[in-house]
Amino acid sequence: MFATAYGNLGSSIYYSLGLVAAYALGLTPVVFMFAGGLFALTAKTYAEAASMFPEAGGSSSFARHALNEVASFVAGWALSLDYIITIAISAFYVPHYLSAFWAPLGHNPGDIVGGIVVVVLLVGVNVRGLGESAKLNIGLAIADLFTQVVLVVIGAVFALHPALLVKQVHLGVAPTASQLLFAVSISMLAYTGIETVSNMAEEARDPGRDVPRTVNLLLITVLGVYAGMTTIGISALPVVQHGGTYATQLGTTYQSDPVLGIIAALHLSAGMTKVLSYYVAILAATILIIATNAGMIGISRLSWSLAEHRQLPKVFARLHRRFRTPWFTIVFFSAIACVLLLQGSNSFLGNVYSFGAMMSFTIAHASVVILRVRRPDAERPYKLGGNVRVRGYEIPVGAVVGGIGTFATWVSLVVLHGDARYIGAGWLAVGMIGYLLYRRHLGLDPRLTYRLEHRQPPAWFRELEYGSALVPLFSTDVDGSALRAAAKLVGPEAVVDCVYVLQVPSHLPLDARLDDEEQLGRGVCEAARIAGRRAGVKKVQTRLLRARNPGAALVEEARRNRSEIIYLGTTHAPPSERALGPLATYLLAKRPCRIVVESGPAQRGAHVVGAGRDGAAAQSASSSLSIPA
Repeated sequence: MFATAYGNLGSSIYYSLGLVAAYALGLTPVVFMFAGGLFALTAKTYAEAASMFPEAGGSSSFARHALNEVASFVAGWALSLDYIITIAISAFYVPHYLSAFWAPLGHNPGDIVGGIVVVVLLVGVNVRGLGESAKLNIGLAIADLFTQVVLVVIGAVFALHPALLVKQVHLGVAPTASQLLFAVSISMLAYTGIETVSNMAEEARDPGRDVPRTVNLLLITVLGVYAGMTTIGISALPVVQHGGTYATQLGTTYQSDPVLGIIAALHLSAGMTKVLSYYVAILAATILIIATNAGMIGISRLSWSLAEHRQLPKVFARLHRRFRTPWFTIVFFSAIACVLLLQGSNSFLGNVYSFGAMMSFTIAHASVVILRVRRPDAERPYKLGGNVRVRGYEIPVGAVVGGIGTFATWVSLVVLHGDARYIGAGWLAVGMIGYLLYRRHLGLDPRLTYRLEHRQPPAWFRELEYGSALVPLFSTDVDGSALRAAAKLVGPEAVVDCVYVLQVPSHLPLDARLDDEEQLGRGVCEAARIAGRRAGVKKVQTRLLRARNPGAALVEEARRNRSEIIYLGTTHAPPSERALGPLATYLLAKRPCRIVVESGPAQRGAHVVGAGRDGAAAQSASSSLSIPA
């Protein structure tokens, strides 16, 4: 969770630094720390609300529980604008950093075309289906964090001049009061990504513990890195006066690639500067591509949640017939991002992002305060500190101060930024009109909560008791021999757990409606029970699991059930899983208990591979029960 969120937050420094420095000038570090204070208050608010309601939707979900569906939709629709801008601005800066290799990518039209190409390619990848890789996220997050820390250290040695930091500030002149207010209003662009924690809370093993820990780690890391990077940046590229005007190259020459500008100003050797520039260019482009992809996944989960609650039409939850991904949502919102990219202005994108972010953050703060009043006795795995008693209710001071701060920032955006005022207001107006007309068309009260109807699971589908054997199920074919062999290995009186893992696409929340897949899985589970009886197994329990990673889900299930053996029969598995496929390899690598892998006679040599704590192996004849899809 930390790695994924930092992938978003860490990427922000590659574009927000130049935008803010253009207006904040010598006070850039101060402005970032002020915005960091608001971010800290907002993050703590999200920690309490997300641990209470670990579900996709973020501030939209909080508002639903605290207020009503109208407030929930406003928060969700504003948040959707943030995700669109995240897609656009992250993609827009990819070619700017790659311009270290080819200069035309660093200006119009190369950056516009390059950004659109990035979006279109990611749309194709995501519609086809892209699994999230925890190892990749962690690896890139560590590489990004390490690189930023190294740059701060090098900058402190070669470019830091504390006296200069003070001398280049001329309050009221450089920056002026309007410039400073302008910089503060867009500085929250630096802290994109807190919604990621909320959206992933539903996947946490213990939201009450994991969400606050993630938030605390993010606060310490992000605030520390941003303080260092902004201080080094304004030291390496200080504010200078030209003809009565003040400017820093951080906000002019290098506004579109500020980190490369810092490297160029460190006065290292030519060879070292070139190598470091190429390395940062590749890393930044990769991180920004992942941030673009994260925006697509975020908008997919959010729109699914809105459609699930009858706030958007069903088409926003429609899955591709072949790839089972929310193709319409991905294409629709990515197309809007491409239209915004045609503006070719990074400041335009930053202003519009802050409009939606400040509105959704303000609603999140208000929701936590209202929940303290309306539901004072609700379970709160994590509770904000610093509370005061008002008429018998515990009111969190942090949420109140944070709400006032984010609302004031939103008001300044509306007053000072024409882009934010017209685009943001237009976006909200279109959304609200569409929402009210849609609810009226359905004959539903716009203030009340409704959900799409779900099929109820059959009576035989129930929670499982812990057993000592676990048999993964594949496709629509259930191998009776695997059940019989597993029962013989653990004893005839043992309970055999048959598990069918439903792999949920990364774009959807874990509780997304997948009726066809669930029906298929339950049918396979029922067939397994029948096959188990025919094979002589007295006690067969079945379970359907939802997961991103089937291997990890099976390992976790085996540990939770204290299974003594996992018997993996691959006779009827998909071709990629026969013999030692990805799932078998994963199970053997993690090995929570004894693992037996059986390959059927249809495969080369009918070989059987067994591995486990005692290195045992087993073999059995092949029989199966097949049911129609």
